[in-house]
Amino acid sequence: MLGNMQHQPLLISSLITHAARCHPNGEIVSRTTEGPVHRTTYGAVARRAQQLANALARLGVREGDRIATLAWNGYRHMELYYGVSGMGAVLHTVNPRLFAEQLEYIINHAEDQYVFFDTGFTQLLEQLAPKIPGIKGFVAMTDRAHMPTSALPNLLCYEDLLAAESDDYAWPVFNENNAAALCYTSGTTGHPKGVLYSHRSSVLHAMAACTVDGMGIGAADSLLVVVPMFHVNAWGTPYAGAMCGAKLVFPGPALDGKSVYALMRDEKVSLALGVPTVWLGLFQYVEQHGLRPKEELCLRRVLIGGSAAPAAMIGTFEIAYGADVIHAWGMTELSPMGTICCLQPKHGQLDAAERMKVREKQGRAVFGIAMKIVDDDGAELPHDGKAAGRLLVRGPWVAAGYFRHEGGQAIDADGWFDTGDVANIDADGYMHITDRAKDVIKSGGEWISSIDLENAAMGHPAVAEAAVIGIAHPKWQERPLLVVVPKAGHAVSSGILLAYLEGKVAKWWLPDDVQFVDQLPHTATGKLQKLTLREMFRDYRFPN
Repeated sequence: MLGNMQHQPLLISSLITHAARCHPNGEIVSRTTEGPVHRTTYGAVARRAQQLANALARLGVREGDRIATLAWNGYRHMELYYGVSGMGAVLHTVNPRLFAEQLEYIINHAEDQYVFFDTGFTQLLEQLAPKIPGIKGFVAMTDRAHMPTSALPNLLCYEDLLAAESDDYAWPVFNENNAAALCYTSGTTGHPKGVLYSHRSSVLHAMAACTVDGMGIGAADSLLVVVPMFHVNAWGTPYAGAMCGAKLVFPGPALDGKSVYALMRDEKVSLALGVPTVWLGLFQYVEQHGLRPKEELCLRRVLIGGSAAPAAMIGTFEIAYGADVIHAWGMTELSPMGTICCLQPKHGQLDAAERMKVREKQGRAVFGIAMKIVDDDGAELPHDGKAAGRLLVRGPWVAAGYFRHEGGQAIDADGWFDTGDVANIDADGYMHITDRAKDVIKSGGEWISSIDLENAAMGHPAVAEAAVIGIAHPKWQERPLLVVVPKAGHAVSSGILLAYLEGKVAKWWLPDDVQFVDQLPHTATGKLQKLTLREMFRDYRFPN
């Protein structure tokens, strides 16, 4: 027997329609590539997205066509989120931090029809244009006064396109399982692979983001979206913001500490989202200028994902900023939200050190995500907080495969996706990633967590950033090498760091040596690039 309820497809257009009706004056603030801060509303974005849909139709864009963006976080980019997907085309957010060869590959692989770009990427596209012959035109996301002088073929002006169109556009209704957006993995090995999100998966993900034990996004929030809109759709915040009416603050290309701090202060930001590397820059700026963020800001929560948040970072936000860190985990294939680390009432009874151990975990699965850990033979392991194995997930916003079936079968016969992470899960469901499967250090037949070692090293006041890799050892197979970027103006030695780590990790985990570098390699999404780091130290041998 079926229920008697209405069936309304879950479409991206329904989010901006809801926003325009229920919170039309909700603010969207952007630092533009032209310079000034721009202010608009959900109502205005909805109207301009409809103008954009008319413009795309006039350009010949049809349902299923891919439209690329090469742009920072801003209101025009958000209009594309809704105008492109709303009309039935597919928004392909391209990461400009990728290598030129990777950009060429993914634009051709996606068969994009048009590229919408911020003017700062003009020169990059001029170099790429001869190698992406399928592109019908390039649209500069600016007004006529700021149009770049360029030889790009069929170069169009975004504001001119919209000005020529009416906002009288009826969003089409179609299958909610149709593709809405396309993101490619950062491709640390081999070619990047495309993850094709549906309208249904994106709306369900936004619903989960708005729950209290999800990202907790609500209408009362002023949300600083530092995570790029070309990185897993800014963790779904342009969709969740429209769903609940939260104020969205887009930083554009200015992600330095000074610019981020100014936006936090001026826009009364209550919730900020970003990867750890951005917050390191913020901390440095605040420290150098003797600022008092706890008194000057309205920051209450910081959502950190992309890589593990060290205890030192969690503590700094709590003490100096008066903000709670919400540790999160996900990946491109999960849209990206998988787990959120929210504390339970019983954790209030723990002392600060024990509570921190919980907060360092990646958290519990949000509703919609199922998780399990398995050994090398595929046997499920217990959730006892000790047994570690490969982390598998499934759910309505988890990829079932890759675009054009690249990479072969992505899920097993029961629908489980192997994340490539090694983790344990405790009895309360809190998941803790101990390593990437390809980065785990095996010493004397036992695993050493490079992530736990890195987080412990980051607690030293002279350490700006740390990474741990396994180095071949004649007796133990592998031993950990700690690679450190010291903080400016701080002196620290190998002996000091190793002494600091004693008692904080198991004795046999202690690195055999410490090397100091000016900077660590990162992927295009800000994650530590262990493959490059291992290549850097390919010829390294431990003393003695």
